Amino acid sequence: MKTDIEIAQEAVMEPIARVAERLGIPEDALELYGKYKAKLSDEYLAGLKDKPDGKLILVTAINPTPAGEGKTTTSVGLSQAFARLGKKAVVALREPSLGPCFGIKGGAAGGGYSQVVPMEELNLHFTGDFHAITSANNLLAALLDNHIQQGNELQIDPRQIVWKRCMDMNDRVLRNIVVGLGSKMDGFVREDHFVITVASEIMAILCLAADMMDLKERLAKIIVAYNYAGEPVTAGQLQAVGAMAALLKDALKPNLIQTLEHTPALVHGGPFANIAHGCNSVRATRAALKMADYCITEAGFGADLGAEKFFDIKCRMTGLKPDAAVLVATIRALKYNGGVSKADLSMENLDALKKGIVNLEKHIENIRKYGVPVIVTLNSFVTDTEAEIRFVQEFCKERQCGFALSQVWARGGEGGIELAEKVLEVLENQESSFRVLYEDALPLEQKIQTVAGEIYGAGSVSFSPAARKQLRKLSELGFGSLPVCMAKNQYSLSDDPGKLGRPEGFELTVREIYVSAGAGFVVALTGDVMTMPGLSGKPAAYGIDVDENGVITGLF
Repeated sequence: MKTDIEIAQEAVMEPIARVAERLGIPEDALELYGKYKAKLSDEYLAGLKDKPDGKLILVTAINPTPAGEGKTTTSVGLSQAFARLGKKAVVALREPSLGPCFGIKGGAAGGGYSQVVPMEELNLHFTGDFHAITSANNLLAALLDNHIQQGNELQIDPRQIVWKRCMDMNDRVLRNIVVGLGSKMDGFVREDHFVITVASEIMAILCLAADMMDLKERLAKIIVAYNYAGEPVTAGQLQAVGAMAALLKDALKPNLIQTLEHTPALVHGGPFANIAHGCNSVRATRAALKMADYCITEAGFGADLGAEKFFDIKCRMTGLKPDAAVLVATIRALKYNGGVSKADLSMENLDALKKGIVNLEKHIENIRKYGVPVIVTLNSFVTDTEAEIRFVQEFCKERQCGFALSQVWARGGEGGIELAEKVLEVLENQESSFRVLYEDALPLEQKIQTVAGEIYGAGSVSFSPAARKQLRKLSELGFGSLPVCMAKNQYSLSDDPGKLGRPEGFELTVREIYVSAGAGFVVALTGDVMTMPGLSGKPAAYGIDVDENGVITGLF
């Protein structure tokens, strides 16, 4: 069996200008990065404003497991299936982070015969967007420390600096560091921290900004520290906005590439859903809606994280209204939720499937709370049995939920025809009545409790003393009307990754709360979730190589 990278390397790509022609994009609207990648110009994006919107389809999933669910693969395959049915479709995805590429998860190009290409370039440096975000983040950090060194006119309290440096790599030793060691000219000695680039507020800002002016307004609002009087100090006060925006000028433009079947793909931005809002850029989504009749997008990890934030943050802020949601599951993952070890997932086990399917049930219920029609798709594996597939199908039928089998990994767009036809049927016969889960006016504490209770199934929420103090301060500073961005482990509906299935009545622990004022949300850190991941005992980096001809191996 061929690996994902082997399939991608054998693909014959079309020049990106020809892919753009399918959407009516003129060649002078493309800013080329070689033959197969391009950015869309600001002038072209501005000209789309008066065009009607197509249908917006969100692809989400059950809680991820080591067995893999194939959410991106399904998104890509669904777009290819739409194209095979003669529909004008665009898939809008996030860019991969180098951290997972060299860690455990791997890249984010899809898989099998449902990938976006060029796969290696996408998974590595792509068009440099993440490097630009990293540079802008660290420029702000440098200007902050330099301001203190040069006299500290803003009276910044070095004990209350909240802006962290970042890099796009898993590196646990950088979570907590000391900077400024050496002579007086080397800066003020203090504790500092790193986050992974996808957790940087600048990543979130880039993905939520409508245009350059909106980007600059959001950058100016970033809170970097507090002064001795306890008042916030912003990036705008540090005079950092212009230079940061200059670094982000090209990164703000969506990237156009193609699927293996030459369906257009907009791949732009990449915040993690377990520590950020987990959606691709607003600019790319809006452009896709204007350029095509169907925009297929995804949100990171399970529906408890990515979909909740897509609905409660991205859609709330932008006015986007999803028309349908595709919920991806696998029989292997459902059996894993039912207590089967990874080594035994290939064996038929209806008892474990019945036990673990409650995870799928909870995600169906959650999506329906937003008024969005849901279609469950089983990402097919050769080890799935007829009895297991039939059980899941009947389970969905009893809940009046659309169901389709997906074989897009093995068969590309052809393997997604059943799913595409089911999505079209739902779009034609069920109207979305989208609504957010909570109102802006609800106090921050109640917003957190609402997400914890309604989406996760928690019985109560416990706030650490530090989190309670932060809640009060943020409310006093006028941030109480912002939505909440829950930072939680992705493997369980709870804040304990070991609680599989559908845990209920548990206590969710919030240990820290801070505001991302530029992004426009308040972050609540729960459990042991980290904003700078570490590498595993056997990271994927061990298996990646390049030969004398420049051919890369080991990416997945």
